[in-house]
Amino acid sequence: MEKLINYIHTVEHALNHLNVPVYPKTLYQPITYTLGLGGKRIRPALLLLANDLFSGRQENALSAALAVEVFHNFTLIHDDVMDDAPLRRGKETVYKKWGINTAILSGDVMFVKSVDLLAKSPEDKLPELIHLFTKTAFEVCEGQQYDMDFEQKTDVSIDDYLKMIELKTAVLLAASLQLGAIIGGAGKEDQQHIYEFGKNLGLAFQLMDDVLDLYGNPEKFGKRVGGDIIANKKTYLLLKAKELATGELKKELEFCLTSKALKDDQKIEKVKSIFNRMNIQKLATAEMDLFYNTALSHLDSINAPKEKKHVFEVFAKSLMNRDN
Repeated sequence: MEKLINYIHTVEHALNHLNVPVYPKTLYQPITYTLGLGGKRIRPALLLLANDLFSGRQENALSAALAVEVFHNFTLIHDDVMDDAPLRRGKETVYKKWGINTAILSGDVMFVKSVDLLAKSPEDKLPELIHLFTKTAFEVCEGQQYDMDFEQKTDVSIDDYLKMIELKTAVLLAASLQLGAIIGGAGKEDQQHIYEFGKNLGLAFQLMDDVLDLYGNPEKFGKRVGGDIIANKKTYLLLKAKELATGELKKELEFCLTSKALKDDQKIEKVKSIFNRMNIQKLATAEMDLFYNTALSHLDSINAPKEKKHVFEVFAKSLMNRDN
């Protein structure tokens, strides 16, 4: 993991020295503010790591890594507007601090900046890089739209949900790895394997997030237990329960989801009880393990030295080993 951590520091240092104009202040200050809020920087670091896996040079991949991180933060600025979120990483969101119009415009500039950064990649790789980057940008926006649509829909299936989290979350992780592989000179087959590694790992991670929201230790997970239940959020757990529930159990679940009389703690307790009777946690964990093992299978299939692939395996295990 030391190499991955070093790449995280490399990305952080480069972001701190990113050439962001000063004027007009109300356009560019929010960008500097957003990039200064921190973050794990996992996607750009994995891009550099994937480039290294295929013996690529770091200087050829750093600009693409920054492009991924700037793009990711652009999506967060716009997501906060759509979600009416007041805080991001414990600080005021851009739209709360500067207003919706500024958040939209500054976010737009960040997207343009991400493309500008990507264009600084090796010229012979640009057609492949731009195709993958723009395809992923489309997919992330599609995922966000599906997520918003699901708030109003009552007939969301598990397949619908898995597709949504794939587009909204997993494809950017996957694309980051493939971008690095392209720059590093990987063949098409290895590019596909590293993409599938990232996509399936991203899906497994999101399913773990769903499970931990209800069954995790709040002190270690960092969120209130049962927040998804309070919000009637269509997670894998809830959708699986709705798919399997029949008779009185189905009526009981529907009552919990629609009743205005239940207090939050009561609602969490009752829904959790229903989930427990239906073994929903076990079913969700099994689905998560399927995606995780698929990810490792694709990693194993990559034509690269085992010792160089080991860091990806360690990362995958650490990602899925959050204390509950």
